[in-house]
Amino acid sequence: MNRPFTLAALTTLALTSVVTTAAAGSPEPAARVPKVLVIGIDGALLSKIQAFDTPALKGLISSGSASRTTLYASPFAPTLSGPGWATNATGVWPDKHKVKSNNWGSSSNLTQYPDFLTRIERARPALSTYAIADWTPLTTDSAGQAIFTDEVQQKVTLDGDALGWAAADAKIATDAAAYLKNTGPDASFVYFGNVDIAGHSCGAAGACYRTALEQTDRHIAALLTAIRARTTYSNEDWTYLVTADHGHTDAGGHGGSSVAERSSFIIRSGAGTTPGTPAIAPKNVDLAAIVLSRFGISAPDLDGQATASTDPFDSLVNSLQTRADETGVPADVKGWTHTTPAGWTIDNTAMGTGGVREWQGWSFATDDFWTRAAPDQGREGNVRARGVFAVADSDEWSDKTRTGLFNSKLKSPAYAVSGATSATLTFSSHYLKSGNETATVLASFDGATPKPILTYTADAVAKLERLTIPVPAGARTLTLTWSLANGDNDWYWAVDNPQLSRN
Repeated sequence: MNRPFTLAALTTLALTSVVTTAAAGSPEPAARVPKVLVIGIDGALLSKIQAFDTPALKGLISSGSASRTTLYASPFAPTLSGPGWATNATGVWPDKHKVKSNNWGSSSNLTQYPDFLTRIERARPALSTYAIADWTPLTTDSAGQAIFTDEVQQKVTLDGDALGWAAADAKIATDAAAYLKNTGPDASFVYFGNVDIAGHSCGAAGACYRTALEQTDRHIAALLTAIRARTTYSNEDWTYLVTADHGHTDAGGHGGSSVAERSSFIIRSGAGTTPGTPAIAPKNVDLAAIVLSRFGISAPDLDGQATASTDPFDSLVNSLQTRADETGVPADVKGWTHTTPAGWTIDNTAMGTGGVREWQGWSFATDDFWTRAAPDQGREGNVRARGVFAVADSDEWSDKTRTGLFNSKLKSPAYAVSGATSATLTFSSHYLKSGNETATVLASFDGATPKPILTYTADAVAKLERLTIPVPAGARTLTLTWSLANGDNDWYWAVDNPQLSRN
């Protein structure tokens, strides 16, 4: 008989997946077999997991990490289950997988961007995969457009509407625990749907939501107990990932753009985990990238990343301030600064005067701050930025008395390009065009007059730019400038993760 699965045991479970000790002088131990379990909890909020009686999930958090993640909102995509689970499973955002509702039929792009279990089957068919869910579009669909394809080796579908969601979740817990213990697939996805149903019934602030989440935690404990009881467990390297497709309002419901509805999370524990809260929160698209990386599978078409990027703007995370003029942002939210990263400068010599202080010329901000400052104006679609990003927002700047126009330039350090024939510039860009406003990227070699290399004449929503810049013979340095000019209560430009490579 197995011992009761306590919080301490859960913590030990996750930690023992990471650490092994060999006796002095013993032979090199055999490599442990990587295994990944992804658990999906529909409609769950990290804040509620942390507040409720959830020892299994808290055990994973204490031995690993937990981050609140931020989703999109309409018009990019609504905060519904279809877009949410497609994003988690495929590792790309809704503009690529094209699941924009809960009834996507044949309109999606899931064939081009399949789920992470299907990618594993195609890249390493000797590995075993498993998925079980009681929201039927996840694993079966009459139009052949289930989020998890039929290529998954073992796929089980229960109908939560027909069985009752609490009963369906309980059966998932029983069946999945048995399968994980006895078969131990290499990569698994186990889904629980009752928390979302409770959220719709009584709201995230209601008693039934707490009951459903605490019961789901007990289901998760059963899964972890089953894994720990495997006869080959000591030779296995388990990674645990837990996430949600969207959040819920206190009153109940989702689909909109509120902070609660846009909230998801990633809990990670076990092999490959760096314990502690990440300084820069991951994105939901990272989940698939993390799973694939555990099996050495490359997928360059993903939007997600398995390891943190080297974004220069993220160095400003400790320089962020609370609000100055943006009274719609809660007073305790730190999320903007005019401080620049080392080597970067802001040129406001032609900038108008006055206006909202946070946006007087180029600023650096977080999604949490920027989208709260002006919700429902498309800023939530800036999904390919993460952490701290650069913002030029003539629209928000103009919400307070000002004179003149928005004219501001963000200048990079001088990059060494000696001996290169060309350089490649990449960055994420989220731009809305209006009026006479112009958005331009310029390049200057060795301090010469900057010349445009990109000018937007239309919107560029959540775009990844890749520009090849010819390097003149004998040039030694290259400086880049992002210029937003002639802004007159127009829109905005957000830029993130600029990277330059020499060719």
